[in-house]
Amino acid sequence: MAQKLVSRVGVPEGVKVDMKGNDLKVSASGKENARHFKSTNFVFKKNGPEIEVWSKSTRRNVVAEANAVASHIRNLITGLNKDYVYRLEVVYSHFPMNVAVKGNYVEINNLSGGKFPRRANIIGSTKVEIKGKDIIVRGQNKEHTGQTAANLEQATRIRGRDVRIFQDGIYITSKSGEAKE
Repeated sequence: MAQKLVSRVGVPEGVKVDMKGNDLKVSASGKENARHFKSTNFVFKKNGPEIEVWSKSTRRNVVAEANAVASHIRNLITGLNKDYVYRLEVVYSHFPMNVAVKGNYVEINNLSGGKFPRRANIIGSTKVEIKGKDIIVRGQNKEHTGQTAANLEQATRIRGRDVRIFQDGIYITSKSGEAKE
């Protein structure tokens, strides 16, 4: 099987990288991001101040998977310096919704006059701030912050009704493609 060097990811000074098999942990200045990669179609190696990602085959789908792994590694390293931020907005027309953070989940009460609260899980070490109708989801791991924002949006999804008329819910208004300071 021919191996192919797919990508090189630069590691800034002060960032410690720990690799064991398909587990990768990066840490710097008290912050830490970790990820387990399930695929076995790639290998990553530490080479001086960078991480090399090698695909085990030259097939296009295997090389694409190795490129995705390299992007995940870049996101893990970037999250150590800057937080990823998602902004959401609470929208309601008739019944005022109450949104509150309780432990490791967000509780949404009175969605379209509903009797029972809905819950959205907060993933990992993500922080959720609620300021009136605005919700700010902030964290150092891009996947955890994105999934938490998606959980909030999905928890308020209206089923069995015309979404053009019943527009109550929580919606993502801005995504953080890049980390913000």
